[in-house]
Amino acid sequence: MRFDHVGVATRDAAGLADSFSGLLDAPVAHEETFEGMRVVFLELDGGGHFELLEPVADGTIRDYLEREGPGIHHVALATEDLPAALDRAREFGVDLVDEEPRLGAWGHEVAFLHPRSTGGVLVEFVEK
Repeated sequence: MRFDHVGVATRDAAGLADSFSGLLDAPVAHEETFEGMRVVFLELDGGGHFELLEPVADGTIRDYLEREGPGIHHVALATEDLPAALDRAREFGVDLVDEEPRLGAWGHEVAFLHPRSTGGVLVEFVEK
């Protein structure tokens, strides 16, 4: 597996995108509205991304912001075989948020691991 992106919860994706774009020399690579949130991906050198998550309706990110405030929401790792990665997580006793892959942003298959099994970090597996 390799690093794919870090998801950052924010109340202002456009403003944060402007800040990070200039600071990190990271252009906007993709934008979409998905599952009640505006998602903006900034492309980093080496192929990784910052994913900015802004709620536009009730849902997971709005709930997260109300509970935790803005900041890092998750870390995503790319895999070539998402079902196999989930099987491996199960073998290691990791609790899964998603038992099966599902459609995520940018049309990628994703699945999340529960933070209670990963040191408090919400981990996303991504298969492109």
